[in-house]
Amino acid sequence: QELTFLSKQEILLAYKRFSELLPKDERGDARAARVPKGRILTLPELRANPFQHRICRVFSTSDSGDDSMSFEDFLDMLSVFSDSATADIKSHYAFRIFDFDDDGTLDRKDLEKLVNCLTGQGEESRLSNAEMEQLIQNILEESDIDKDGTINLSEFQHVVSRSPDFVSSFKIVL
Repeated sequence: QELTFLSKQEILLAYKRFSELLPKDERGDARAARVPKGRILTLPELRANPFQHRICRVFSTSDSGDDSMSFEDFLDMLSVFSDSATADIKSHYAFRIFDFDDDGTLDRKDLEKLVNCLTGQGEESRLSNAEMEQLIQNILEESDIDKDGTINLSEFQHVVSRSPDFVSSFKIVL
């Protein structure tokens, strides 16, 4: 409990939900089991999330790269998305989720993927090349304080700190 932003009751509920994602024969010791990414993505909170695959990638500690989750991974994810998590913690993980190539910066390719996730992949919702370029340019002008063409974590956190709605929109309810 001291390592999360969750109450004892929320942790017990999280354990129950995690156990239910496991096959019946593995539920006896859910703490030692890993839930496959495909099962994690069946959670209603993630099913409709456009960043569902990135969320699994960021919170999974799997050595095999399959994005499966241990109970600790699952708890970390729920903790970060809880109402009690701090804005700094939420923005740190949001940055990692949006950093699609895991290079520590949000560059033009990351921003394009981010916009596509938010607007949808369908033909009718896809931005034209000119619209995409203009939007990315606007994002960089607003966020890229050191003018290096990318957004680093501190620049991202600075922008997020000016958006009070960010913290309340970045959550998963148990």
